[in-house]
Amino acid sequence: MYYGMDSVMEKHYNKEKEPFRAVKGEDMFTILVCDDDKEIVEAVDIYLSQEGYRILKAYDGEEAIRILKENEVYLIILDIMMPNLDGMRATRKIREFSSAPIILLSARSEDADKILGLNAGADDYITKPFSPLELIARVKSQLRRYTQLGALTENNEHVYRTGDLEVDDEKKEVRIFGEPVRLTPIEYNILLFLIKNVGKVFSIEQIYENIWNEQPVGVDNTVAVHIRHIREKIEINPKEPQYLKVVWGIGYKLEKK
Repeated sequence: MYYGMDSVMEKHYNKEKEPFRAVKGEDMFTILVCDDDKEIVEAVDIYLSQEGYRILKAYDGEEAIRILKENEVYLIILDIMMPNLDGMRATRKIREFSSAPIILLSARSEDADKILGLNAGADDYITKPFSPLELIARVKSQLRRYTQLGALTENNEHVYRTGDLEVDDEKKEVRIFGEPVRLTPIEYNILLFLIKNVGKVFSIEQIYENIWNEQPVGVDNTVAVHIRHIREKIEINPKEPQYLKVVWGIGYKLEKK
């Protein structure tokens, strides 16, 4: 186990070789670290603070969500096994209001767990024990991708785009090829949820749980009907969709263009 401070940091990491500063203008990128193991949180704080990041700390999923709603956070590091609200459920709730990258931490390395985490809305997955170098590299990679995609553009933080499809969540407007699209509130919320997580696959149950905030029981037809209606409004040919696609046996996704 070497996710605490140890000789790995001393032997393999030399900050002078990589003078990276985690700043945006005059402001540091803020990262939320959430794990019920306080030693891990403190160790991650040390690693990332030395890179120039500002660190916020939480020790369960509910506390993490409270902090996220009160602060501007650019990346989230979230443990899966936690009391009160575990990492998987916390990830789904976070995706209702934030598109910041999420890196999950887990002591389990099975592919099935990684797939579940990514499908829940996470962007990356690190297995414990992890090295400081791996953690720092993945954090930098996710932040670089996030900023390059324009997610931090100040004037467009409420506008989501993929190809010629655009959703302005501040004005509650949807456009395709520059033309306005009229959606019902449920259709709008489904499309907004998918475009905030563009390229990611969600099961019918995940979509229902995030939109209706209820336990998904026998909801296949309900979600499918709304998906069909959205396709009829945003696709040139709904039978051969270019944006809202089914992933057979898994669920739906909005294609990244």
